[in-house]
Amino acid sequence: MSTLPPCPQCSSEFSYEDGTLLVCPECGHEWSRDAAAGGDEPRVWKDAHGHLLQDGDTVSLIKDLKVKGSSSVLKVGTKVKNIRLVEGDHDIDCKIDGFGSMQLKSEFVKKA
Repeated sequence: MSTLPPCPQCSSEFSYEDGTLLVCPECGHEWSRDAAAGGDEPRVWKDAHGHLLQDGDTVSLIKDLKVKGSSSVLKVGTKVKNIRLVEGDHDIDCKIDGFGSMQLKSEFVKKA
């Protein structure tokens, strides 16, 4: 029986140590032992340059992004106003003029 904490993402009991990290073999999530013991810390969203993002910020794209399911491309420098931060793989919900509702990853934007 393991005394390691279960995975915080999928609740698997089969976590194991890999150096200073704990790893879940079922979902692949990695976390530090300090994070497991620390409890609930609020999530912090950062742009590609490390600046903190907040709901309502204006950001711009740092690279061309293909729009899934379309032949359109979002160009570098496209400004996105009034973003909303959400949990998940794509952590920015927004509306882009000419494209409509969109989800973006914070690693592809910079704060304007």
